Amino acid sequence: MSELLEMLKESGAIKKGEFILSSGKKSRIYIDIKQAVTRPAILKKIADEMAERLEGLNFDRIACMELGGVPVAVALSLKVSKPLVIFRKAKKEHGTQDDRIGEILMGERIVVVEDVITTGKSARNVIRRIENSGGNVVAVMTVVDREESDLNPLSLFKLSEILKYC
Repeated sequence: MSELLEMLKESGAIKKGEFILSSGKKSRIYIDIKQAVTRPAILKKIADEMAERLEGLNFDRIACMELGGVPVAVALSLKVSKPLVIFRKAKKEHGTQDDRIGEILMGERIVVVEDVITTGKSARNVIRRIENSGGNVVAVMTVVDREESDLNPLSLFKLSEILKYC
């Protein structure tokens, strides 16, 4: 078992029981990356492993959707020294009324970061908004791919791998 998977297991991030996922689907396993990344050692290990997987990929910026992807994307941004854009789930109704924090420049190559991908709905939302802003998505990166989407993301773990060890 990998060191990171052991860390996730020890932190209680891998839960068994009856769960309803954000997609509305039922599952007997829940991977709680949001809880796991509250531990600095786990967050650092995730960023280190993501940076390693992205080595050699030419990209300009990292993007994520609030809330789950934010800690992971921030840690990765710090690790690889690339700027970050965070998309809001809904446009602000006050102040600047922005739908994001950060900018996207025309033609930028962007990596979308998620904590867990199930159906890929959230990642597709970010991809669409990046493309509508003139950016190009060169990869989607996630900690856990539940293997239910057609996105084929770069992932640290696939659910089938986690199930073998836990």
